[in-house]
Amino acid sequence: MTKHTARIGVFGGSGFYSLMDSFEEIKIETPYGAPSDLIAIGTVGDRKVAFLPRHGKQHQYPPHMIPYRANVYAMKQLGVTQIIGPNCVGSLQPHIKPGHFVVCDQFVDRTSGRRDTFYDGPIATHISSAEPYCGVLRKLAVEIGREQGITMHDGGATVVVQGPRFSTRAESHWFTQMGWSIVNMTQYPECVLALEQEICYVNIALITDYDTGIVADGGVEAVSAAEVVNVLQSNNERVRYLILEMIKRMPDTRDCPCARALQFARME
Repeated sequence: MTKHTARIGVFGGSGFYSLMDSFEEIKIETPYGAPSDLIAIGTVGDRKVAFLPRHGKQHQYPPHMIPYRANVYAMKQLGVTQIIGPNCVGSLQPHIKPGHFVVCDQFVDRTSGRRDTFYDGPIATHISSAEPYCGVLRKLAVEIGREQGITMHDGGATVVVQGPRFSTRAESHWFTQMGWSIVNMTQYPECVLALEQEICYVNIALITDYDTGIVADGGVEAVSAAEVVNVLQSNNERVRYLILEMIKRMPDTRDCPCARALQFARME
C-alpha cells in the first residue's frame, strides 16, 4: 500500500500531460499491472489530487493498449472517490463545433477485446450502467464551464471506437444518423471501471474536429491535422482551468448512486 492519499483523480488525455505546478510523482503497482505512468500527487486549494496521463507522458499507449484497469485501480488505492476524465474527440453533429466542450451522459461501446471489468468471478457482479456518468459532477462541470465562457453541451452520447484507426465514412454516417454526439477512443472502459469501484466519474470532451461523415455530407469543411493540433493547443488551458475550478468546488460528501454502485450488483 502507498503512504500517499488523494480524494480526487484526473486522467489527462491527448496533449494534456500535466495539471498542477507543484507535485510529487509516485510509482504504484496494482494487481492489474502498472498504470500508464507515474502518478503526480499535489494539492489544489485544500484538496489532494492525483493526476495520471492515460496515454503516458510520451503518449506511448495507443487507446486500445491503455492499462485501464491498472489506472483506475491505482486511483482506488490512493483513496480517490471522484475522477475527472478529459479527452479529445471528434464531433458527429454540425452544431457541435471545434472548440466546444461536451459533458456526456451516455456512451455506445464499439470497442473489442478490452479488459473491461474487475469482476471475472467467482461472484457474478453486474453493475447498472444506465447512468454511467456522475450526475452531480456533470452538473458542476457544465455550470463552471459556462461561467468561464465556454460553449458547453450538457449531455450527449459518445461512441467509443477501438482505434487506433479513425472511422470510415460509412461508420461515421451511421453514428451521425443514430443521433450520437461525439466519437472517441478512450471513454470505454474507463468510466465503467470507475463505477465498478464506486468512484464518481465525469468526462469533459474537447471537440478538435468533425468526424468523417459530416465532412462527406459537405455541411462543413474537413479539418486538417494541423488545425486539430491548433484547436488542441489553444483549448488545453481552458480544460485545465475548468478542472482546477471543479476540484475546488466538488462536494465533500457523496449522495449520488455512484457511491452505491455495487449495492444490488451481486448475485450471492
